Amino acid sequence: MSENYDCIIIGAGPAGLGAALYASRDRLKTLVLERFLPGGQISTTDRIENYPGIERIDGPGLIEQMQTQASGFGAEIKTGCEVTKLHKLKNGHLAVYCDRDKFVTRGVIVAPGSSYRKLGVPGEEQFHSAGAGVSYCGTCDAPFFKGKSVVAVGGGNTAIEETLHLTKFAEKVTLIHRRDEFRATRVLAEQLLERASEPNSNLIVKFSTVAVAIKGEGKVQSIILKDVKSGKEENYPCDGVFIFIGMVPNTGFLKGFLELSKAGFIKCDCAYLRTNVPGVFAAGDCRVGAAMQLSTAVADGVIAAIMLKQYFRDPNWWNEPVSDLLQPGGW
Repeated sequence: MSENYDCIIIGAGPAGLGAALYASRDRLKTLVLERFLPGGQISTTDRIENYPGIERIDGPGLIEQMQTQASGFGAEIKTGCEVTKLHKLKNGHLAVYCDRDKFVTRGVIVAPGSSYRKLGVPGEEQFHSAGAGVSYCGTCDAPFFKGKSVVAVGGGNTAIEETLHLTKFAEKVTLIHRRDEFRATRVLAEQLLERASEPNSNLIVKFSTVAVAIKGEGKVQSIILKDVKSGKEENYPCDGVFIFIGMVPNTGFLKGFLELSKAGFIKCDCAYLRTNVPGVFAAGDCRVGAAMQLSTAVADGVIAAIMLKQYFRDPNWWNEPVSDLLQPGGW
């Protein structure tokens, strides 16, 4: 089977649905391909309080509204369709392969998202929600642990920045790292250690320590910590566990087609979101430089859809350097 579209969007998370809304509202024949169900990571979030204009909503509720809105303007959303390959055709269009189906389009917005790297310890999946106690985003969920005790896991830049953010809300924050020094930049590491050394600080740092299991009844009540040098384990009481050990972009199917970073994120110019293949844009958590936030993912989708129109209007624009030539509203 082969169908032709103006725009194909890969991924029905916030970035993909944001792109679908703008593309379909511009009367472009739009198809969204999603390998599972719409929503991505945000579907597992039970409380969203940092999306501008909405005081509080859960992830599934927000995605349902976004999906209904995009579909209302004519976007076609196919679930259970895992994209396996993209191919540039001689006429400049793009072929998108999904299982046995082939779709042809004038432009593609790639928004497959990324996945949090997991610890893989018992209890992690069981308590995977801010309400139950396991989170992967301090910026998103720190306010829910105000006055409580939490454990953070990681040693990179994000781990330190997020841990410092947690100290503004939690009564006690314990950061554990498996090595005896941080991988983060020195200035960040020094900032964190200085914070931990302050009198009456609510921050504790434990080096050479790993998490073995997360325990609780209905919600997190403790974490089993292990000293990697002595092998000694302890049952460490806490109300929540924040895991900051990296992201894994869902871009395996793009290897050999798009230019990717060593970590697998899509390389693109961060102004117009153009990739190295004309007609293919990147949006959301899958791209280099992504802020990994709900609102910025949606914004990426919107930008990609707007820039897609610019590409349709002038294909040669793809090779122009990022500059101020394209003024806001100029499209």
